[in-house]
Amino acid sequence: MSWALIPAAGRGLRFGGARPKQYLEVAGKPLLAHAMDALLAHPQVEGAVIALAADDPYWPGWTTRQGKPVITCTGGGERADSVLAALEALPASVADDALLLVHDAARPNLHADDIGRLIAAAEACAEGAILAAPVRDTLKRADGDGRIAATEPRERLWRALTPQAFRRDLLRRALLAARADGVVATDEAMAVERLGLRPRLVEGREDNLKVTTPADLALAAFLLENRE
Repeated sequence: MSWALIPAAGRGLRFGGARPKQYLEVAGKPLLAHAMDALLAHPQVEGAVIALAADDPYWPGWTTRQGKPVITCTGGGERADSVLAALEALPASVADDALLLVHDAARPNLHADDIGRLIAAAEACAEGAILAAPVRDTLKRADGDGRIAATEPRERLWRALTPQAFRRDLLRRALLAARADGVVATDEAMAVERLGLRPRLVEGREDNLKVTTPADLALAAFLLENRE
């Protein structure tokens, strides 16, 4: 069985507004609730740890969802700090080799088939696995004046999505090593890659979007309201 870790201590400054974006409501509930429910509804996920900002006034106080335990802890200033805090808050019964799924709090449209394929890949690969999507658009590199400097090849380029799945001991070791080296890991795979490891890419659905802008929120609402 796996556990989910959701870093939700961010303030969503790029999005703007007084309320952190993970608490904005779409299709009847906050983005964070959609993310939690997608994970906890999966039969291979046993529970979730949510890393929150200190004195978060918006957290509704959930202790269970989908009939499974929800644990909270205080996150940090960076994503990696929050994930490390969530790692430490896991129950003692969660083994060092237990598989953990780290998922964005503002990525609400996660599907069960992606979770299942990710878990299967991570169980088969000791170096972990992440959901990702191949880059399909033509890529342009800009110069200092905002003009096209070059067209970049897109072959073998992927966009990292979440969840990202790693064994508990590997994830902790990778994040602590990045912290010790003063490196801010923008996702868990980056920290693991720094150990010389190569996590597996698992192609995920293109509509597993992360809400970053108001336009993203409108698209998320459309997708969630029209799910089968």
